[in-house]
Amino acid sequence: MTSGPLPRRLGTVVAGGRGRAFLPVVGAAAVILVIPQIWFAGSEYTTGLAVQALEFAAYAVGFNLIFGSTNQLFLCVGALAGLGGYATGILSDHASLPIWVGIAVGTAVAAGVGGLLSWIAVRRSLGVIFTGIVTLAFSLGFQDLLLGQEHLTGGSTGQVVNGAAVSLADTRLGGYYLFAAVVIAFLVVFRVLQISHVGWAFRALRDDETAAELAGVNVARYRIYAALVGSAMIGLTGALYAYSDGFISPPVFAFDQIDVKVLVLVAFGGLGTLLGPLIGAVVFAFVDNALVNSGQVRELIYGAIVVVIFLSFRGGFVPAVVNLAGGLARQRPAQGE
Repeated sequence: MTSGPLPRRLGTVVAGGRGRAFLPVVGAAAVILVIPQIWFAGSEYTTGLAVQALEFAAYAVGFNLIFGSTNQLFLCVGALAGLGGYATGILSDHASLPIWVGIAVGTAVAAGVGGLLSWIAVRRSLGVIFTGIVTLAFSLGFQDLLLGQEHLTGGSTGQVVNGAAVSLADTRLGGYYLFAAVVIAFLVVFRVLQISHVGWAFRALRDDETAAELAGVNVARYRIYAALVGSAMIGLTGALYAYSDGFISPPVFAFDQIDVKVLVLVAFGGLGTLLGPLIGAVVFAFVDNALVNSGQVRELIYGAIVVVIFLSFRGGFVPAVVNLAGGLARQRPAQGE
């Protein structure tokens, strides 16, 4: 017979279950933090490739929270990242503020703009496609703004960010561990939301918005919550990129440089999954490196990949493979009986 009050025992069971929910994050963190020491600690080229993968993984976690959890197709990931990056550069260079102030302001601005875009989509009852069109228009307008405000942004020539940390450059281990910490923190936040009542509301409105409303879920509120948190993640990543790299320009945050890649790797890894963005970022870091000299063919290939994934593997390519492997594993014992 068990001892102790029932509420205490139930609390222990729930706490244990929630603790196990973070095991994938702990495993991913261990691999991320150890792998440089056994693979590429002495190679600047491979370190740069790994840092780029982590940067896109961070972008993808934010996008996955917005789109994968609440069906809001934000085609402005590059613009939100650019808000964070350029706020950091402008405030540190033109206003002579500490770099951390620029990072904080850039993150807040990106979160505010993302929340505003979500509010507009909710207010106008925009579906997935029309939300994508509105956010894409914002992304293109942001690029024009960067080119037009040359006295602040440097225009097409770009802007050097004073105060950037050389030790955190994208070809050094300092930069790798900076973005490793960011990705791990984002995964923790994503998991916390998943196992909370917020995650329940996200899953309900993602599966069936009408049923979620009938169940008492405030769809508008939770969509804006997801946009605020996800956009803050994207803006913070863009701000830290400016701090780490020390140089920003409009092409860095262009739609074809960030949004297309993020959409591909999230769709590949699995929409709404915890580690999908990280897996997709690692795979497509090597794919992107292999296609670096292919020019516009790369965008064509990425577009084809997105179409194939959404038509044949709506839950993502990686989850489909995992489910197939699990099905085959269950069939083998049955056949042997």
